[in-house]
Amino acid sequence: MTDISAAAPHFSDQPVIELERDGVHYTLLGTAHVSKASVDAVLAAIDSGRFDAVAVELDEQRHKALTQPDAMAQLDLVKVIREKKVAPFAANLALAAYQRRLADQMGIEPGAELKAAASETVARGLSLQLIDRDVGITFRRILQGLRWWDRMKLSSGVVASLFSHDDVSTDDIERLKEGDMLEASFGEFAQQTPTLFATLIDERDQYMAAKLRERGDGAKHVLAVVGAGHLKGMARYLAESREPPAAVTERLVTLHEKRNIPWITLTLLALVFGGIAWGYYHGGRDLGRDLLLQWVAWTCGLTAVGALLAGANPLSLLAGTLAAPFKPFRPGLPSGMFSALAEVRLRKPAYPDFLALRDDAQTLRGWYRNRVTRVVLVFMLTNLGTIAGEWMAGARILGKLLH
Repeated sequence: MTDISAAAPHFSDQPVIELERDGVHYTLLGTAHVSKASVDAVLAAIDSGRFDAVAVELDEQRHKALTQPDAMAQLDLVKVIREKKVAPFAANLALAAYQRRLADQMGIEPGAELKAAASETVARGLSLQLIDRDVGITFRRILQGLRWWDRMKLSSGVVASLFSHDDVSTDDIERLKEGDMLEASFGEFAQQTPTLFATLIDERDQYMAAKLRERGDGAKHVLAVVGAGHLKGMARYLAESREPPAAVTERLVTLHEKRNIPWITLTLLALVFGGIAWGYYHGGRDLGRDLLLQWVAWTCGLTAVGALLAGANPLSLLAGTLAAPFKPFRPGLPSGMFSALAEVRLRKPAYPDFLALRDDAQTLRGWYRNRVTRVVLVFMLTNLGTIAGEWMAGARILGKLLH
C-alpha cells in the first residue's frame, strides 16, 4: 500500500492511497465534498488516461438526484408508504435541504466532485461503478442500532434541520472538508454516538471496499473517488479483508427484525383492554362501555388532531381516525398509513411538486404547500396523534378503575 500526498500533478494535493490486489491497481482519491479543488482534481485524474474504470461514493438514488434533476418525479409514493419507507424518505428530504443550504452558503453544490466524476466517466466511455450503500438502508440500520431515547434525539434533530434557516456551522463544514456528507448531516450526534458512527462510516468503508473487489468488468486500473474520511478505512479493508465480497455486502444490507419484546406497549395494551374487561365483569355494562368509549374517544380524537395539524384532506383524516382504535390488532399497519394512502389518492402530487422538493423541504410553509411533503406530514403527525391518544386513554382508564 502506498500513501501519496501529491505524487502526481493531476491529484492537486488531494490525499491519495494506491494499492494492488488480485491483479488490479486501485487508486483511492480522497475528496472534500465542498471543494472546487476536489472537483478539479477528479476531472484531471479521469482525463489523465491512467484509468479504465472509475468508482464513485454514490448509491443509485443519490446518483440520480445529482445527475437527473427530474428523477424524483418518478417516485412511487404509494410504494414508499406501503413498504414503510416514509422515515428514510423524510431523512433524504432532510439531507437535500441541508445540501441546498450548504450550496447557498458555500457557492458550490455539496458532492459536486462526485457528480463531476460520474458525468466525466460516462462522457469518456469508461466503466462507472456506484459503490456506496443505499442511504435508506443506512438510515434504517442506524435506527435499529439505537436505543429509544437516541432515536428520539436523532429524529428530532432531523426534523429541526428541515426547517433551520441558520448557516451551516463551521464544525460541520470542516467535517465535510475531511470528508463524509452523511456524517456531517447528523452533526455532533454522530460523534457522540459510537453505534451511529460505526454505521455511517465503518460499515460503509467495508461495503465500498467489498464493492470494489467484486467488480466484473475486467478493469485493471481503477480510480475510486470517495470522501477523505473514508480513505484509510477503505484502504485497510481493501488490502486486508479475506471475507468474500458478496458476503460482506449481503451482511451489511441485511435489516434484522427487532426481537426485543415491546414491554411498554404490551403493558399499556394489557392495562387498557384488561381494564375494559375488568370493568365489564365487576362494574357492569355501564362501566365497561364507559371504559371502551374512553379508548375510542381518545385514540380517534387525538389521531384526528394530528391529521388536522398536518393539513390532511377531510377524507384522509377520517381514514386515519377510523383506523386508530384498531391499531393494537394490526401493529404493522399504523393509522398514519391509512391517512397517507388516502392523501396520495385524493391530492395526487403533480410533476412540479417533485421538481420543487429540494426548495420546499427547507421551509415549514413549503412542507404544507408541496403535496409530496404534505403526505409525509400526514403520515407522521397522524401516527403521533394515535400514540398520544393511546397513552391518554390508558391514563383515563386507569383513573376510572382506581376510583
